[in-house]
Amino acid sequence: MKKTILETKDVWKIYFMKGVETYALRGVNIKIEEGQYVAIVGPSGSGKSTLMHILGCLDSPTKGKVFIDGKDVSKLTDDELALIRRKKIGFVFQAYNLINSLTALENVALPMRFNGYSKSEAFKKAKELLTKVGLEKRIMHKPNEISGGEQQRVAIARALVNDPEIILADEPTGNLDTKSGKEIFELLETLHSKTKKTLIIVTHDLNLASRAHREIRIKDGQIVGDYVRSSHKKP
Repeated sequence: MKKTILETKDVWKIYFMKGVETYALRGVNIKIEEGQYVAIVGPSGSGKSTLMHILGCLDSPTKGKVFIDGKDVSKLTDDELALIRRKKIGFVFQAYNLINSLTALENVALPMRFNGYSKSEAFKKAKELLTKVGLEKRIMHKPNEISGGEQQRVAIARALVNDPEIILADEPTGNLDTKSGKEIFELLETLHSKTKKTLIIVTHDLNLASRAHREIRIKDGQIVGDYVRSSHKKP
């Protein structure tokens, strides 16, 4: 039996603005097993990105608990959360979040440098990963010198560079055309099948979500569906 790597227990997220309460999440309970490929789907404003940010330790719940690899992270300090993010989680964002003044090689190497690795070690691993994602001829290019699809490939390589247990991708194809988006999804799926890392993708695209082993549907801050594909073997 696979171990539970991510779990939420009665997680709520409430924003307070000018005396008005906005409920982004309402009592969310989920368990995600190690190695699963999960799609979290829902319309705009459903709370799916808020849930992703909480799962990725980028935000904390208003109430409820979040467990990563069995450890309750819901009450940790910002510094403690940053340490967990660096060691256990790789992020792929819709907007790529690359540093425009750095080359693809430097962007991918950056998380390793933050973790204390030498420049030569970080560059070696970054080159290997950029080759894996098909960008061996683009390593010295800056973000404004490559296409959106290529920028997202750089972002995926960066997400993998510290060898995290969990990959979180928030609308990774949202800024891409249909062809590039399909290529990015296929790349993420290939990397998942080879590395067996836990892959969680937030998307509004039901066609792309249907490729995942498991689909969690969210609406108005609540889980309204949780399906394991009968055509997939549970990882």
